[in-house]
Amino acid sequence: MDKSKEDLLQGLLDREAIREAMYAYCRGIDRCDEAALRSAYWEDATDRHGAYNGSASGFIAHAVKARTNGPRMIHQVSNISIVLKGRHAAVESYFQAFQYDNDPQGKLRETFLCGRYADHFEKRGEEWRIAARTVIYDWMKEAPGPEGDEATRFGARSPNGKMKPDDAWYTLLGQAPFSTT
Repeated sequence: MDKSKEDLLQGLLDREAIREAMYAYCRGIDRCDEAALRSAYWEDATDRHGAYNGSASGFIAHAVKARTNGPRMIHQVSNISIVLKGRHAAVESYFQAFQYDNDPQGKLRETFLCGRYADHFEKRGEEWRIAARTVIYDWMKEAPGPEGDEATRFGARSPNGKMKPDDAWYTLLGQAPFSTT
């Protein structure tokens, strides 16, 4: 293979590795999967995330604590633009986040957030991870939480999303041929 084709192939592989890191972040935050969250960031990474501005490790610790018994959320990323510069990449990803939390009076509320992750990725060794993240908020809508419990709202639809390790995704990963044991 000539050099230009090798460079093109490496660029495609690098872009796919960056996308997988983005997906690991989403799964990690939604399922309270600390290992998945940590796999998206370098240990010395920073994160400017709403009111939080500090180390990614500090953000992860805060998020895991809040999510352990917290209500449901789901993140989706799209429009992932990747500008590669050697072992660095500027990555803009649009996100939509649907989440439940409590309003100041302690009542359940729904929050719908849209925005973008502006990430500086670095490749260290053969691995791409976030070195610095800034979350840009473009849209937010809050509404009162739904009435009734989840069993009533979801009805016969199951399984419902759960935290790690109880979510059906982790069950699948534990089954042959995916299990590592």
